[in-house]
Amino acid sequence: MTVDAPTTPASPPDTAHPPRRESHARRWRGPGWGFLAKVALMALVNAFGVMALISAFRAESWVVFGATLVLLLAADVVYFTKRALPLKYLLPGLVFLLVFQVFIFAYTAYIAFTNYGTGHAGTQEQAVEAALIQGERRIEDSATYPLSVVERLGGELGFAIVDEDGDVQVGSATEPLSAARDAEVGAGGVPTDVPGWTVVPRTAVITDPALQEQIASLRVPVSDDPNDGSIRTRDGSSGAVYESTLVWDASAQTITDTTTGTVYTANDRGSFVSAEGDALPTGWYVNVGFDNFLRLFTDPVLAQTLLAVTAWTFVFAILSVVLPFALGLLLALIYNDARLRGRRFLRTLYILPYAFPAFMSALLFRGMFNAEFGVINDLFFFGADINWLGDPWLARGAVIWVNLWLTYPYYFLVCTGALQALPPDTLEAAQLDGAGRSRQLRSIILPLVLVATAPLLISSFAFSFNNFTVIYMFNNGGPAIPGAPYALGATDILISAIYDISGVSGGAADYGLASALSILVFAVVGAISAVAFRQTRKLEEFQ
Repeated sequence: MTVDAPTTPASPPDTAHPPRRESHARRWRGPGWGFLAKVALMALVNAFGVMALISAFRAESWVVFGATLVLLLAADVVYFTKRALPLKYLLPGLVFLLVFQVFIFAYTAYIAFTNYGTGHAGTQEQAVEAALIQGERRIEDSATYPLSVVERLGGELGFAIVDEDGDVQVGSATEPLSAARDAEVGAGGVPTDVPGWTVVPRTAVITDPALQEQIASLRVPVSDDPNDGSIRTRDGSSGAVYESTLVWDASAQTITDTTTGTVYTANDRGSFVSAEGDALPTGWYVNVGFDNFLRLFTDPVLAQTLLAVTAWTFVFAILSVVLPFALGLLLALIYNDARLRGRRFLRTLYILPYAFPAFMSALLFRGMFNAEFGVINDLFFFGADINWLGDPWLARGAVIWVNLWLTYPYYFLVCTGALQALPPDTLEAAQLDGAGRSRQLRSIILPLVLVATAPLLISSFAFSFNNFTVIYMFNNGGPAIPGAPYALGATDILISAIYDISGVSGGAADYGLASALSILVFAVVGAISAVAFRQTRKLEEFQ
């Protein structure tokens, strides 16, 4: 007989003490530090973005305004949504690519189709204003107005004068004279307090030469019409009206010289030209189509000079790759031999030129190759008077030598790494088959090294093609080519020629022509690099 164990009845639920539920305040832990950091970073990005939008709006640069607005909205959408996770990592790189590569290239291409440069650096309105300023003369028997030099936030200077009615007028170079309400006039009859401006003390005007120069060159327009003249001062305490001898007629697009009666008419080339063919020195930039590109090939003097510069550029770029690579490979082969003692120390010595700044090395060699006091002539040529920097061919040879000394350590390092990565069994098999050292070098070592170094050689060619530092610091592109435009020299390469044409080093600037030449250089280097990279695929057959 089986007796069942007594069952214990289930206890009823404890309704008096129900399970405690976690409060909402306790469950919600608030945003994490990562979210707060993202909000702070995006707030900073939006602040700079809004500043850029305001600046572009004021400058009426609608392309920049639109691009900035699109990028700013894209950043907010990407980083404040849970979607598009890959874009959170790709967007910064894409923005930098657009700003520092695509935009710069596009702007360079835009300038290449304009006449932007010396004498054509602004708008037509700015050209008119500059022409009228150059023709300004003080009106005979014009009234003299008590004047105070004033300054406002940002360091902008202006003039405050007391007119014939005893009212105070104030203005700056960018704002014509206008009534200054609640301004006070002192005992000397000059303005002493101008709302929104700070009156510069008379002692500062007298004792500060730099301030005196700024005041003497300052002109405050009388009105919005440039023909009404401007207020100028010589002593900083009184001013008079200066009017231009040139009169601008906006409807007829002409500037008339009232002293000679000559009429200068605006043309489609961005200049004011008279019937006799004389032009005013200041013009404005306009679109000139393909004129800059055509000048590179049709201007006889310019085309001949640039042809010589282009030929030398290719020679310099090729030799700057072949010679350092050959020397670096030779040294790498020598110091890769395990039987050589002190290899680490000797390798360190050979790398030293690579660790030295290139511009300093070029400057040092410039002094060493000096014909008068350079050590090259004294130590190696028994004090002979060899004009290394003045003779075109000697200067070219010297700059090749300098670049060889600077770049061979790089190839020495690259070739050493490539040699150490070679499969030893391949070389052993070749040796067993009877291949000598020269055959191993020609058939095995060199092809395998080229497979590893070919992309670096191509990039080095592109770098040498635009190696501005060595050319400029060593000899500034000299010696000068006789009769060449834009002060081009025998050792100038295309990139330094662009620098000279742009006028950065002094002289007349032609940014349109320089930009056109930059586009051509980009196309040449890109085409050569593309072809070279395709050819390097054939080397992979040796692997």
